Amino acid sequence: MKSFGAVAGIALSVSLPATATETSRSAPGLSLEKAISDPLYIAVQNSGMVKVLPSKQAWPGVAGAHYDALNTDATRLMVSGFKTGKVYVLNTANGKVLASIPIGEVAQGVKISPDGRYGLAVAPSQGDVAVIDLNTLELVKKIPVGKVPHNLIFSADGKRAYVTLQGAGAIAVVDMQTLEKQHEIPTPGLETPHNIDISADGQRLWLRDFTGNVGVLDLASEKIIKTLKVASGHGGIDVVPGGRYVATGAISASVVTVIDPDSLTIVKTVEVGTGPHGVRASRDGRFIYASVTADNHIAVIDAQSLQVVRREPVEGKFPFWIAVPGNP
Repeated sequence: MKSFGAVAGIALSVSLPATATETSRSAPGLSLEKAISDPLYIAVQNSGMVKVLPSKQAWPGVAGAHYDALNTDATRLMVSGFKTGKVYVLNTANGKVLASIPIGEVAQGVKISPDGRYGLAVAPSQGDVAVIDLNTLELVKKIPVGKVPHNLIFSADGKRAYVTLQGAGAIAVVDMQTLEKQHEIPTPGLETPHNIDISADGQRLWLRDFTGNVGVLDLASEKIIKTLKVASGHGGIDVVPGGRYVATGAISASVVTVIDPDSLTIVKTVEVGTGPHGVRASRDGRFIYASVTADNHIAVIDAQSLQVVRREPVEGKFPFWIAVPGNP
């Protein structure tokens, strides 16, 4: 029987030498303003807040802040609550919590539809995706999607949502017009699809599993066309704007793995610190940001040199996920 204990976001322990930990906390010289031009919204799980960089604001009131996502114009932020079973909707102008909506025992991945009408939130223990009307800020429906759903992504036109089924080795396809599950796409060779992103042309899903693998799924054929072994544990995955790279974290290791989406090969593993999980690039693809959970900082990777150019403390514990304007 598979164990899905980290469905609730519990990291596997990592032991690194003291010198490695000290190095990970040092800060290279690129200024904060140059490294982060658009705001980063960081869900800081064990401090129950959202940290905003580069302003360094801290927004409390989001117990167990876990996953987060922005709407298209970056005016609202959805945040899932670790263990609380709630989803929070925040006003990004001032950090005010506009609503706190119960969806189940655990709330995992969240995303906002491209048209801003709906927010979707995953309730893994119930096997549902909760649909929140962002005009009324009310739960309007729960869509049964399958065994242990974890995270999701929308198609660019917003007509479909693709939901990882960590307990079924599959992707659930949700019709956003009927708000019903259409079907499942098996992911052979990737038994525990965990986090997900979509290529800019909408033809491929990039899947990060729970045990150190990345899978590439072709949506036309609904077939896995490649799997790659990356660093251990689970992590976020991001198709970097501009299409040059795909980047993924590894919460049980210390690296971000950078993949060439054309050749489907690993380009580089970048040392960032202990337990990188959330990975998101700036809207122009210039920088890749990683939330380093054990060292409590954001690592900034230059997407040209693939070197860490800044490590910015979050002044909170366990930064888990990152939302970036212009890169849903």
